[in-house]
Amino acid sequence: MLVRVHYYAAAKELAGCQSSTFEFAGASVPQAELRRAVGERYPSLADFLERMRLAVNGDFIDASEDLVDGDRVDVLPPVAGGSTVVLCEITDREISLDAVLRAVSNPGAGGVCIFHGVVRDHADGKSVSRLDYEAHESLAEKEMRRVLSGVADEHPGARVAAVHRVGTLAVGDVAVCVAVSAPHRDEAFSACRKAIDRIKETVPLWKKEWGPGGEAYWVNLES
Repeated sequence: MLVRVHYYAAAKELAGCQSSTFEFAGASVPQAELRRAVGERYPSLADFLERMRLAVNGDFIDASEDLVDGDRVDVLPPVAGGSTVVLCEITDREISLDAVLRAVSNPGAGGVCIFHGVVRDHADGKSVSRLDYEAHESLAEKEMRRVLSGVADEHPGARVAAVHRVGTLAVGDVAVCVAVSAPHRDEAFSACRKAIDRIKETVPLWKKEWGPGGEAYWVNLES
């Protein structure tokens, strides 16, 4: 199968060409495989591909949809003056709320919305003494950046940041901080809510709750 790829703006300069053709075995190929092939052919473009969107046959499609023979794929860099992910981090250190706020602050922001996810002393009617968070070493931060990039794309002019902590956290510790600045408050509120909801839904992070008597269980895996 053949896929024709077209490059725009900075992507065109980094690739050194306006278009190219890729051949794959089989009847379809994942979009991730095409990204890998493009990065291998054009190493100067490889480090930037994760921040670029793919349009297929003139439309944006879900990243899970495979490509088929004859598809046209456009590689699109972030738009000028558009939204951006300014901070994305998985850390085992205490989260600096000031650093997250500074990351999104800018003169064009009319509103800044910050969400702090804090360890509470109970869950589902049970007492909680501490939490253990574990993340996939390579996928968690990559998936969180993908989530934040998607939110940023939906809210022009927004700046999005998120830091999630792993390891052992005590009651009162901040487990996650998400911040969004936007020209208007409605956009800041909406984008911040989308970001934390999607992080909780898709980023490979796992939470173990410990009770005061030493009992423990992984959230969403209890019998």
